[in-house]
Amino acid sequence: MTRLQFSARIVLGLIYFIFGGMGLGMALGIWHMPFPPLPPAADAFMKGIMGSGYFLTLLKITETSCGFLLLSGIAAPLALVIIAPVTLNIICFHLFLTPGLSNLILPAAMGIAQVLAMSGYWNKYRPLFSKN
Repeated sequence: MTRLQFSARIVLGLIYFIFGGMGLGMALGIWHMPFPPLPPAADAFMKGIMGSGYFLTLLKITETSCGFLLLSGIAAPLALVIIAPVTLNIICFHLFLTPGLSNLILPAAMGIAQVLAMSGYWNKYRPLFSKN
């Protein structure tokens, strides 16, 4: 694993551990933070997630735990696989539901970090793509 791949893993781990932990605190009613108003489609999406009664808490537990695993290096290849759909959804949320290029800076950085970090574990993922 190169220094760049390692750094990408740590950056992604920090993002998920910090923001996931803050979101978990909000989902559990421990932490309150005002949000700027969202465009209608993004607001409807978030209301659906929160209205499910369980999904936001599950999502934030997943983000926080995967962030911890990425930071600690414990089962990092598995954590990257688990968190990949979350990263993709964050990119799609901002790409399709929140207008403006400035809303894509962090999601784009997360996508790049995800790919770079995963490339450091390609030897672990390679068997998944072989013919058997």
